[in-house]
Amino acid sequence: MDNGQKTTDRQRVALVIQYLGTHFHGWQRQGRGERTVQSEIETAIETVLKRRVPVIAAGRTDAGVHAAGQVAHFEATGKIPASRWATVLNSRLPKDILILTSVAVPDTWHARFSASMRRYRYTIYTDKQANLFVRPFAWHYYYQPLDASLIQEALSPLIGKHHLAAFRRAGADRKHSWVEVQGASCGRSGPFIYIEVQANGFLYGMMRLLVGLLVSVGDKGRSVSEFTQIWKAERRDLVKYAAPPQGLCLLRVGYPDSPFRSEVWENSQPKLVLSPNYSSSRMH
Repeated sequence: MDNGQKTTDRQRVALVIQYLGTHFHGWQRQGRGERTVQSEIETAIETVLKRRVPVIAAGRTDAGVHAAGQVAHFEATGKIPASRWATVLNSRLPKDILILTSVAVPDTWHARFSASMRRYRYTIYTDKQANLFVRPFAWHYYYQPLDASLIQEALSPLIGKHHLAAFRRAGADRKHSWVEVQGASCGRSGPFIYIEVQANGFLYGMMRLLVGLLVSVGDKGRSVSEFTQIWKAERRDLVKYAAPPQGLCLLRVGYPDSPFRSEVWENSQPKLVLSPNYSSSRMH
């Protein structure tokens, strides 16, 4: 009899998920036959529970975008311990999705609404020579040199709570564009430039639009002050280009009193490195 209390065979399970976004039409189930991460995981769960169960993610990544530490939850029934669900699902999932860990969480815990931060990394490859093994994970920007120090200078004023409508694509269901940027950095390692941004949440398309405009600062097409004026004035019309999706990766999602062990996040997306004899003369 249902007396309103939780039964012992029902539990909320939280997952930390990695996926290569190359062959996915984003995270969210589309209903039009496109391959998505959510639909693949829900199908795997259905083979176990014999019914469709929604999987709720911390954030929806676009088509082609990767995740090294996406978080999601679902309602499980049956006798499988929460800690075993990672193994159970990995045996049923395609090779471009990996469940890093699975844990039991309270019914009040929510992958999206309980999160206090998300962190993204964007990788730009600046070598003049293309590289097939770099191509799936970076934007090959060979047009002209990029100054990482100028990009860092442009990022600094973004830290804090701001209305970032200039970096919001149309079609979002969010009712406002306020974002609390908790950290932002840009650094170079050989031919690779890494841009990382941490915030309480991200607008639809925000990181790719942000990087697209930052590149115009790095190649000195715009000044740092022009960049700042554009987003402060909410000039979405002047943010014309979105960086390509393959350079973007969701690194991690943070929670107060996180249910996940800290080792899950360590080196979740290793940075790309070239051999020590790499010639800097080839680098922009």
